[in-house]
Amino acid sequence: MNTEIAAVLFDVDGTLVNSNDAHAEAWVRAFAEHGVTVDPIAVRRSIGMGGDKLMPAVSDLSEDDALGAKIAERRGKIFKAHLLPHLKPFPGAADLVEAVKDRGLTAVAASSASKEDLLPLLEIAGARHLLDAWTSSDDADESKPAPDIVEAALKRAGASPQNAVMIGDTPYDITAARRAGVRVIAFRSGGWLDPDLSGAIEIYDGAWDLLDRIERSLLS
Repeated sequence: MNTEIAAVLFDVDGTLVNSNDAHAEAWVRAFAEHGVTVDPIAVRRSIGMGGDKLMPAVSDLSEDDALGAKIAERRGKIFKAHLLPHLKPFPGAADLVEAVKDRGLTAVAASSASKEDLLPLLEIAGARHLLDAWTSSDDADESKPAPDIVEAALKRAGASPQNAVMIGDTPYDITAARRAGVRVIAFRSGGWLDPDLSGAIEIYDGAWDLLDRIERSLLS
């Protein structure tokens, strides 16, 4: 079987942009504004799932409920108005995407974020103009850890699972990619420890670390 890499699928939040804490804050604030108390630690550990998975994981609500829908909508407004403008890319984020492209590989974003959130995040990362394509929660029936977004990204890349690698920062990225048959490189930059990232072939501190060691990595 040919396992030469042809495409790299990038998660964005926690991988290219330092945004996981901001997403968690937006959710906690939105819940609180609607009189719902949630455990901030549980919310933080659920970042990386889509909102459809996060909400029932930390509360008795779902986005299909009237109250749940209001909270999800408010979360988006809080994030966009108050938190997104202050986000920063991780060091080496754009340079890593550029290095992938310089190797002749296809680069596609595979994110659980909505398209409305994703495009500004790609601009912050300095990666939007470098990527060949991107997929968001809008392109999938189910968000991570379901494989739908990864499978959609593979389709955009025109690559088979055997010829792709996913770069992500959460257990949900790893599970989604492995369910799609894709190998995973994990980053610690999202706040997870190595035992949480088991299943990844390689683990690095972040984009800057992989970039420094790229010639000895799966991407070499």
